[in-house]
Amino acid sequence: MKIYRSALLRFADDGQAVYDSDALLAVAADAAGVQRVVAAGSWQALADHYTHREGVEVVHLPGKLLAPGFVDLHIHYPQTDVIGAPAPGLLPWLENYTFPHESRFSDREYADSVAQFFMDELARNGVTTALAFATSHPTSVDAIMTAAQQRGMRMIAGKVLQDRNSPDGVRDETEQSLIDTETLIQRWHGVDRLGYAITPRFAPTSTEAQLRGAGELAAKYSDVWIQSHVAENLDEVAWVKELFPQSRSYLAVYDDFGLMRERAVYAHSIWLDETDRQLMHSTRSAAAISPTSNQFLASGFFDYLKADEAGMLYGLASDVGGGMSFSPFRTMQAAYVVGRESHSKQGQSLSPQNLWWQHTAGAARALGLQGVIGNLQPGCEADFVVINPACTPLLARKTAQARNLDELLFAMIVLGDDRLIEQTIVSQAK
Repeated sequence: MKIYRSALLRFADDGQAVYDSDALLAVAADAAGVQRVVAAGSWQALADHYTHREGVEVVHLPGKLLAPGFVDLHIHYPQTDVIGAPAPGLLPWLENYTFPHESRFSDREYADSVAQFFMDELARNGVTTALAFATSHPTSVDAIMTAAQQRGMRMIAGKVLQDRNSPDGVRDETEQSLIDTETLIQRWHGVDRLGYAITPRFAPTSTEAQLRGAGELAAKYSDVWIQSHVAENLDEVAWVKELFPQSRSYLAVYDDFGLMRERAVYAHSIWLDETDRQLMHSTRSAAAISPTSNQFLASGFFDYLKADEAGMLYGLASDVGGGMSFSPFRTMQAAYVVGRESHSKQGQSLSPQNLWWQHTAGAARALGLQGVIGNLQPGCEADFVVINPACTPLLARKTAQARNLDELLFAMIVLGDDRLIEQTIVSQAK
């Protein structure tokens, strides 16, 4: 057993933050070798019970903050080198940068090199779980799963399905794409800390036959995830209406093919109406909010108030490479700005605690992994970060003046980046 003494942030089941300025976090391996939280709380209340046990190692981290590892609910690992590419909008960005780059992932050696760098970048930024797109090439899935397995990290990923409206090099063939998907499910899903996600790129790049086959696989393998994009920008919404005139809405396309259920995550979810939001709620599907990407591509603003009114599940995501940073702090900062925006929707001021929850326990809930990851309550897998609130002169000055938890968290959200992350610890490190 290892005992950490530090400040500690975690979340109650209702999403409320729980903070101890002098805390104990005890972790120990279960029968499968996964490190789990045994105890978390006040040092004064727990120390006598845990620190005197035989074989206990105590790690004292004065001035640091222990917090749950961040959960990135939507990211494209093959777009690691596309981040920062200039483009006038989503569709030209895909055509001029993303698709040409993704075509290179048929080469396993190249895919491995990007996957290794990507995993290192996640860890450097404090991300311990990601729901990731690969490319249309099965080798791209093998590369990211292998890289995650080597690190003992939790990763959910899938081969992109795109059998139309895609250029040579990334377009797949309908029947073979479904065969490849099932093969990859059987190869990787549930192995160590890995999970598979059935991954239509977005409705316009899949034929009805491919979407139907994806829905059949989702029914056959009910515990795998589903991921795609929906209602990211108005041009895309109009295109979907032309391609699927029989469907009530863009979101309804996925429902029509059996792709909306628990563990289904749809990135963006900006241009939804009330019926769409009720569909998200009733199917227990979730939205991956990608604020830096939406700002970069001028897509629109996620409506938090209407999502909450409908009881939608959601969490935060970087959406690299449309997103502008791997850093959860940049994402939370952008989400605050999106929440405040009041020209296209009603604005609101999201609390720092809620922003942090959206990128940890809230994102875990959206994945159907509440109580497993994204938190540091007893029984959770021990994925966590060691944060140094004094990592830069300005942060040191600002956080030293914090009078309460909101002021401390908000200072890090507004001023922070990867330098805040002193260490990233995963529960099954190899």
